[in-house]
Parts: sequence; C-alpha cells; structure tokens
Amino acid sequence: MPVSLADLRLNYTQGGLLETDAADHPFDQFRLWLEQAVSAELPEPNAMTLATVTEEGKPMARMVLLKGLDERGFVFFTNYRSQKSRQLTAFPWASLVFWWAALERQVRVEGSVEKVGAAESDAYFQSRPRSSQLGAWASPQSETILDRSVLEDRLREAEQRWGDGPIPRPSHWGGWRVVPRQLEFWQGRPRRLHDRIVYIMDDDGAWTKSRLAP
Repeated sequence: MPVSLADLRLNYTQGGLLETDAADHPFDQFRLWLEQAVSAELPEPNAMTLATVTEEGKPMARMVLLKGLDERGFVFFTNYRSQKSRQLTAFPWASLVFWWAALERQVRVEGSVEKVGAAESDAYFQSRPRSSQLGAWASPQSETILDRSVLEDRLREAEQRWGDGPIPRPSHWGGWRVVPRQLEFWQGRPRRLHDRIVYIMDDDGAWTKSRLAP
C-alpha cells in the first residue's frame, strides 16, 4: 500500500520559545540549543544543511558538519576545489539549517562567507584521524571519476607518499566561515502555531530580536 504523504504529520508538544526566554545574543541561544542536542545524544547534532547558489542563480544544498563556532561565525571544512567552494568563491553568501527532530527544533543561519586562516585550517586538519587526512589527499572532490578504484588507487599513493610520517594539510583543503547576519530559532508547537524568534544584525553590528508568525 503506497505511503500517504498527506497523512504524515506530528503534533509538536516538546516545549516553547518565548521572547523573554530567548538569549539576548543569538550565539548564546545557539550554543544552548546545541549543548541540549548533544546532551540528548542526538545523532550528528552538528550536522547542518549548507545552501549555496550557482553562477546561474540556482540553489544547491548538501549536508556538512559544523566544526568551529565563535563570535566570528560558523566554520566547516572542505576541499577548496569542490563544487560548494567554487560556488562560495563566486557568490560569497550562504545559508545553514540545523534540524534537531527529537527536540522539535530548527535553526536557520544566513550570512556572508570567508575562508578561515591557514593556521586555523592546519590546526583542525592535524586534529583529524589519520584516515581522514589521507582521504583529503586522495579525493578530487566533485570531479567525475571512472569508478571507486580511482579513489582506492589514490589512497594507496597517499599512504606510500607519507608512510608513517606526519601528513601536511593540502593547500586545496581548508575551512569556510559563515559570518551570520540573521539567525532564526524555530520551536515546534501544537496546532502548527510554532515559535519563531529571529535575530537580525544591523549595520552597526547590533542584534535585534523579534517574533515571526509561523
């Protein structure tokens, strides 16, 4: 029997988000929700959808992992020759979406993007498992390849090249930072009257907080 998509629905009852409860600064609110997602042992709590725009103005989205967060923004790492990196270079603006289904929460982030410094990329690369370091050298990310044997051959080449010694970060691999100008916190509520608290940065760098209708 085919699935009826129209009948797939949940009544959200986990909690609410009032203006008086939301932190004054969006980063404080995000850290609180992220910590709660980690404490709830949700799978991949730092997973986020990254949306970019092609040169033709077409949106593209994929999942990446948040690997850095401070007052400058949200950081993820990737191959600088990848499709996403080429798009971010051509149009340096991006959107992020975090979805924590078990907590009935969503966070949307919009902002400009910039490459992180080489020292920051080096530090994160050296913190990765050795297998991931080798993978960064082996994969010509987003390029068309004949079959999986191409990756396996390139991995063996990388293993032979670096042996048991330290593996340097490839110059074509590093971090991107999304510098937010707007963050929206969504909490599911009964009868689809969800809570939406949005923070918007003005030209002076100050944040204003307001409520959006669901």
